[in-house]
Amino acid sequence: MSAKNIELLAAYWTLAGDVYPCGPVEISPFPLRDRCEAALRAGWSGVGLILDDLEYSIGKYGLSGVKNILDDTGMKNFELEILMDWYLDGEVRAKSDSFRRRVIELGGELGMRNLKIGANPFDESPANFARMTDEFAKLCDDVATVGATVAIEFMPFSPIRNIGEALKIAEGADRPNGGLMVDHWHVARGGSPYSEVARIPARFIKGVELDDVGAQVRGTLFEDSSFNRQLCGEGAGDCPAFIDALQQAGCTLPYYGVELISESHRKLPLDEMAKRAYDTTIAQFTPKSAASA
Repeated sequence: MSAKNIELLAAYWTLAGDVYPCGPVEISPFPLRDRCEAALRAGWSGVGLILDDLEYSIGKYGLSGVKNILDDTGMKNFELEILMDWYLDGEVRAKSDSFRRRVIELGGELGMRNLKIGANPFDESPANFARMTDEFAKLCDDVATVGATVAIEFMPFSPIRNIGEALKIAEGADRPNGGLMVDHWHVARGGSPYSEVARIPARFIKGVELDDVGAQVRGTLFEDSSFNRQLCGEGAGDCPAFIDALQQAGCTLPYYGVELISESHRKLPLDEMAKRAYDTTIAQFTPKSAASA
C-alpha cells in the first residue's frame, strides 16, 4: 500500500524519552536538535512540544536557534501543549493566563499550527459547560491572532470526558479556529464507538492523535494513559477503523499527530523510538484512507 501523501507529527511524549505527564521531571533528556534529527530520519514532518521543554530549549539555543532547528530538520508542522485551567478563576487562572500569553507569543514566532488544551484531571469541581464555552471562545480569538487553531482534548478522567461534551463547547463557541483534538486512546477508553467519530462535523476536527490501547486498563485511567499506551496496531483497538471514521467525518487535516505515552516505549533509544512509532502508525493507513487523506 502507498501512504506517501500522509504526514505525521510526533506529539511531545512520543519522542521525549523517559519522562511522563506529571512526573518528577517533564523536560526531555534528549536535546531538541537530537529529537528533530531523529524525527527527520524516521520520516516525521512535525513535532509537538510542551511549554516547559520549549523554554528549556530556548535557554539552550535561543528562540532563533529553536526556529533554525525546526527549519533545518523539515519539521514544518509544530504544535504546543497543554493549556489547563483556562475556564477557572483565582490563582490557578492567573497561572493559566501566564501560560496562555507565553504560548501565543512563542507560537507566533515559531509558526504554531495548533494549541492543545484540556480540562485539568485533578479538578474535581462540577463542569460548568456554559462558562467553558464562553472562555473557549475568548481563547480561540486570542490564538487566532497568530493564525493557529485550538483543540480541546477530551479525556475520560477529566471534566471534559468525551466527544459529546467537547463538541458541546466547540459548537457553542462557534469559532472557525476552535474544535476538538480527537485522540484514539481517549475515544477508546471513553467508550465512544467509531461511528460517533464519523459524525463529528469536519470543521470541528482541529487535531488527531493516533495510538492504541492495551487489552486491559492498568491502574487508574490516568495511569493507564501515562504508562500503558500501545503502538498503533499492537493494542486492542482498531486503528484503521478509527482513521476510516475520521475520513467519513470529512477530516481534511494536513497531518496526523501520534501520541505514545508508554513506559516501555520511552525507554528505547531515541532513533528506535522515532522509527517504531512512525513505521507502526503509517502502516495503519489503508489504500482507501491514504487516498482520501
